[in-house]
Amino acid sequence: MERSDTLTCLYKISQENDVESFKMIYRHYFPKLFRFCMAIIHTKELAEEIVDDVFMNLWEKRSHLHKIENPDVYLYVAVKNKSLDYLSKNRLRETVDISTISNDYLIFNIDPEQLMITEEMKKRIHQAIDQLPPRCKHIFSLIKEDGLKYKDVASILNLSVKTVEAQMAIAMKKLMAAVLIYTNEDKFH
Repeated sequence: MERSDTLTCLYKISQENDVESFKMIYRHYFPKLFRFCMAIIHTKELAEEIVDDVFMNLWEKRSHLHKIENPDVYLYVAVKNKSLDYLSKNRLRETVDISTISNDYLIFNIDPEQLMITEEMKKRIHQAIDQLPPRCKHIFSLIKEDGLKYKDVASILNLSVKTVEAQMAIAMKKLMAAVLIYTNEDKFH
């Protein structure tokens, strides 16, 4: 869903109480927001509940939705804040550092038709991604999998754009190294 489509849906929800537009927004964002929430909460049921709460709040405040300029940042920040509120209320916050979120639920999808790479190459890339530092892996996933912009990720995670750029540079350097090692090994087989 393009940003303009999302903004159109939000406008229809806001001005016309359009349930179909709300369903489109929900279906588009729920999987991404759920994965993001799981990285913070680590409990499937709670993550589902938190993301559903964010969508319920979105519907309840629908008359103001037309004012949202960046839906991605708005929704990710809402989920992050609700997640951290939950952790704070349950005295678990001190055990979670947003910069070291577990990324067990962040998946980097590689389309073999587009990339034309072998299964072994995919395996190497996934291994390289799994070996990234947690914050680096999280940023990489938000940008490459969820398609967010650097400045949006910076806003969501309360980081500077330079930090996001640096983390992406680290990720890309490590992935390129894994690819180069694989291609060099492949030459000798």
